[in-house]
Amino acid sequence: MNWKEWSGRFPRVSRAVRWIDDTPERLHGWFGRVRDAYREQGWRGVFTARRMVLGTGSVLLTAFVSAWWVTLPPALPSYAAVRGHWKASEAWMYDRNGRLIDSARVDYQARRLAWVKLDEVSPVARDVLVEAEDRRFRSHGGIDWLATAGSLRARLSGKRGRGASTLSMQVAAYLAPELSAPGSRGLIDKLRQMRAGDALDGAWSKDQILEAYLNLAGFRGEAQGIGAAALGLFGKTPAALSRDDALLLAALLPDPRAGAAKVAARACALSREQDCSRFAGAAASMLGPARSLALDPGLAPHLSARLLTQPGAKVKTTLDINIQRAAIAALKRQLQGLGGTRARDGAVVVVDNATGDVLAYVGGIGGESTAPAVDGASAYRQAGSTLKPFLYAQAIEKGYLTAASILDDSPVQLDTASGLYVPQNYDKAFKGPVSARVALAGSLNVPAVRTLLLTGVDPFRDRLWDIGYRGLVEDGQYYGYSLALGSAEVTLMEQVAAFRSFAMGGRWGPLRVLEGDGREALRRVTTPQAAWIVADMLADPNARAGTFGIDSALRLPFWAGAKTGTSKAMRDNWCIGFSDRFTVGVWVGNLEGDPMRAVSGTSGAAPVWRDLMIMLHQESPGKAPPRPSGIEERGIVFERGIEQPRREYFIAGTALTRVAVAPAAARRPRIVNPVAGSVYALDPDIPRENQRLAVSVTGEVLGHRLVLDKQDLGSAESRPLILAPRGQHRLRLVDLGGRTVDQVVFTVR
Repeated sequence: MNWKEWSGRFPRVSRAVRWIDDTPERLHGWFGRVRDAYREQGWRGVFTARRMVLGTGSVLLTAFVSAWWVTLPPALPSYAAVRGHWKASEAWMYDRNGRLIDSARVDYQARRLAWVKLDEVSPVARDVLVEAEDRRFRSHGGIDWLATAGSLRARLSGKRGRGASTLSMQVAAYLAPELSAPGSRGLIDKLRQMRAGDALDGAWSKDQILEAYLNLAGFRGEAQGIGAAALGLFGKTPAALSRDDALLLAALLPDPRAGAAKVAARACALSREQDCSRFAGAAASMLGPARSLALDPGLAPHLSARLLTQPGAKVKTTLDINIQRAAIAALKRQLQGLGGTRARDGAVVVVDNATGDVLAYVGGIGGESTAPAVDGASAYRQAGSTLKPFLYAQAIEKGYLTAASILDDSPVQLDTASGLYVPQNYDKAFKGPVSARVALAGSLNVPAVRTLLLTGVDPFRDRLWDIGYRGLVEDGQYYGYSLALGSAEVTLMEQVAAFRSFAMGGRWGPLRVLEGDGREALRRVTTPQAAWIVADMLADPNARAGTFGIDSALRLPFWAGAKTGTSKAMRDNWCIGFSDRFTVGVWVGNLEGDPMRAVSGTSGAAPVWRDLMIMLHQESPGKAPPRPSGIEERGIVFERGIEQPRREYFIAGTALTRVAVAPAAARRPRIVNPVAGSVYALDPDIPRENQRLAVSVTGEVLGHRLVLDKQDLGSAESRPLILAPRGQHRLRLVDLGGRTVDQVVFTVR
């Protein structure tokens, strides 16, 4: 409630207030009556008028005494309090060395930048603004009595005079908005402003008042303060303002909404120059399209949108501006090379292994993106083959496999609740028997599914959860065997944190983006031996040569492990890799989910990964991590030329020196086709007798027979063709003694 509303509750006070407001007009009228009385009656008339004046004098005295407390100004804060409560509309983000990386606007009520100190404003701008607004600022005590007298004289004579508000009075009005509220134009309001200016001048220094004025004044639109005005209108800092800039700013102060012509005319009048033609163009340019108020390079917009939530906040991150720039440049170069018709989006994360500090965070670069605001580094995308290293690490840790164990890369059909699952390799080809080392390094799909059969889907899902993949909210059966091939959704940040665990000897910890956050202790998720062996497999260029070639983008001139991945329908392409010092993750794809075109693991994300790894290790090449205890090295030979002899690493107690293919007699007889649970549909356009189902068996089946329902199909070695009618059927494999050793159930429709 303001004083006018309060006084309205008391009729006598309200009448006194109205009477005081009308005092200038009353004085003018009284002196006029005295003059008229002298002209008409001489001194006798004057004496009568004087008695009238003296009679009203008591009323005046009472009114002015009342005005003393009616015009008491509101309490004003101290300079320190004003500075302490100042909140910019922006927030700023800095790198680990205090260099500005990005900023974001948080408060949309007004556009304010950081508080500008007086010595951060150019001297000429300070002088021009003081001269325009309050030229006796340094000499008066908050009230310019000369200007006040001049304004009163002009008002009594009916002329329009210059305003008498001083900088002190204006600052007081900024600090106590009720002093300048709409309708506050009466005498009492003016007296309150004057008393407030006087009080402020007694409590603050002149420099403090001027500094506050420059920060609180509104210049144009929503720009408050000389910092926002200088950047928004001229694209400069306050320290770079010229005399002409200051004249134009001063011309805006009386009416911030004035047009260019009016502002130019005011600036010319303030300059006291004859030729002011330059101000017309300058004013038009100044009041043209708004300029950005950001002085930052805008290097991490996605991260700043997440971290900058409080106005005036200055957030220090773990980022390194040089690495951030390099990551942006590498990703931009690759996406431009691919072209928007092949892939539009990408993201990069770089982490310091020792600390877990994120050194670069690129959520996207815009370009031809159709979803530039989406943060690619934190968006959930299908993982593809990038989860395979954790599967093999679990199998090796449990003793189910070694790096030299042979896995069969051949067609397989798996019965699932939703039907047959038939995994295939990326190139649609199969390589037959391969070692686990080659299967992982070459990213073969069928061996990965066979490995998942060893570990179990649920234990593997739980292992992924332990390594920080928080998108796996369902149980293992929900994902099924496709989990080995990366059907789950993950983020790039999760990927980098998980792969970092290989460089840290099987220990995992969350990544750190804010400099002030404490570092959490690493916890064990994989044994050091299994983590070291898998890291060695991922860093083996010879093991991956069969799939990626001898000289792919994954091969570096120093030690580094890497894994690529491509999701279903070519929607996501990953490359995550690590050295002893850094882990780098790159994702390339389309954020809207449409497939990429002609982009593979080594042509999409891998070139970006390679460029960054080489840049990060310019001065110190990556080194292989020291071998932990509990690992044995052996020379190993593969029979039948499965693979070339080599040195291999084993967890103690699991070492091999010779690997051979088991003879058929050593394999359990079983039916491999048809697969249990299969459903086959007859084609009505093909003659019935031409639609037969081939039966396949493996293992030593000498003397075994096949029985379909109750019909004996003959020897299992004959691989018969089944002509089965519609309905459900049971196919059994029986030995010489009539004992069923394997059976499957399938349906024909």
